[in-house]
Amino acid sequence: MDEWKRVVWSDESRFLIHHVDGRVRVRRLPGEQLLPSCTACHTQAGGGGIMLWGTFSWAALGPVVEVEQTMKATNYLNIIADQWHPYMAFVFPTGNGIFQQYNVPCHKARIVWEWVEEHTDEFHLMSWPPNSPDLNPMEHIWDVMERQLRAQTPPCPNISTLRDRCLDIWYNLSPVMYQKLVASMPRRVAAVLKAKGGARRY
Repeated sequence: MDEWKRVVWSDESRFLIHHVDGRVRVRRLPGEQLLPSCTACHTQAGGGGIMLWGTFSWAALGPVVEVEQTMKATNYLNIIADQWHPYMAFVFPTGNGIFQQYNVPCHKARIVWEWVEEHTDEFHLMSWPPNSPDLNPMEHIWDVMERQLRAQTPPCPNISTLRDRCLDIWYNLSPVMYQKLVASMPRRVAAVLKAKGGARRY
């Protein structure tokens, strides 16, 4: 368990102005199909949204940053150098922290790896298995944020409000909640091993 407390988790998630689940239903009588009051507007792509990259550990929430839909290596390098690195140095000043990231192209780019190699005495890089996003407790944090966002009224009218609400939710996440997520890691790994890499409840 002590080792899991040293991990700094990271992930990206998209948040939309309008929640899109494809289940909009309109009740109408025969002959009312085309009446404006009996039709539902379709908002393309959820009315727009934002992509967030965030990080946390047992000790504290880290920064959350708005990023492009498709992140380039230079953008990712700027994030880990300017945002993530100071957080890591603050939380794990002795250099014993472990950084978790996915094996996506921008994370494996040469300029990123060169930066990582230059800072190998300041943190360790976790070897993350492919196709295992459900193991990352960040997925649960995004889910909590999404549910809190949808519970707020009135709905977000624009991108600016969406951004403000997401940031407010992030910085008010309960330490008890994200520490419980870290504490669940031994059970998550045990479930994966028991299922031999197959489906599990996490």
